[in-house]
Amino acid sequence: MAEVLLFHHAHGVTAGVREFAERLRRAGHIVHVPDLFEGRVFDDLEQGVAFAQEIGFGAIIERGRAASEGLPSGLVYAGFSLGVLPAQMLVQSRPGAAGALLVSACVPTSEFGGAWPQGVPVQIHGMDADEVFVEEGDLDAAHALVETATNAELFLYPGEQHLFADDSLPSYDEPATRLLTDRVLSFLGRLK
Repeated sequence: MAEVLLFHHAHGVTAGVREFAERLRRAGHIVHVPDLFEGRVFDDLEQGVAFAQEIGFGAIIERGRAASEGLPSGLVYAGFSLGVLPAQMLVQSRPGAAGALLVSACVPTSEFGGAWPQGVPVQIHGMDADEVFVEEGDLDAAHALVETATNAELFLYPGEQHLFADDSLPSYDEPATRLLTDRVLSFLGRLK
């Protein structure tokens, strides 16, 4: 059993984010889903991104850090898109991470102080034609992480949807999400 701290994307804590967390719980894992938007949920991705920009990405990351307080070390930090920022920051700055799951985003490790922590496993998931993931540098950061980390996997799925794993959004891709979920559950099952 793993304990996961899962951060939402720029739509907020949608029904799809909650359902993904439930899938992990049904497999026996403990999953925490903090609300970095304090109850705000956006139907439109651009509105959610604008809200995040208004708050400030630094504040979003700090809210993620605050969400980890009081939780044990040994967590798996996970994030969808915007949620990758606090997840990756915590892996790189909070001692004892058990692993990382980065979905639809990846940030250069230099953003959070340098190298990926030795021995911390990571899975990165994204669509191979997602303009955000491919053209905004996330895929390059993912390739760099895979090359330098000792236990890193990059999974690319056919398609162009950014938030493909949220079943409450029009961008949902059921086959890709089923495969992603299988891979995530296998990853969590391998952790000690």
